[in-house]
Amino acid sequence: MFAVLYRWKLKSGTEQKFREAWSSATEAIAARSGTGGSRLHRTDDGEFVAYAVWPSRQQWEDASKLPSANPEAGAKMRECIEHSISTTPLDVVEDLLRPLP
Repeated sequence: MFAVLYRWKLKSGTEQKFREAWSSATEAIAARSGTGGSRLHRTDDGEFVAYAVWPSRQQWEDASKLPSANPEAGAKMRECIEHSISTTPLDVVEDLLRPLP
């Protein structure tokens, strides 16, 4: 398994629009590329952070070379972003994450 961390600072007042576009984009990517999905978080200082799970680094790299899985959602997300913070690839070395009851 492989994971990627994404971080964004959004323009004020665009949070809901971003969340909706992020959901649409994420669903499209998962359907096309067979990902394990993603979780979107908001930090105490207002940044948005997503953690996406991929079967392998190669699958993520291959998908990043393809055209957008949902260009409309991607454009809406970009409209909301004040600035992106570097993408962080993560090799999973231990996995103790479990669904909560």
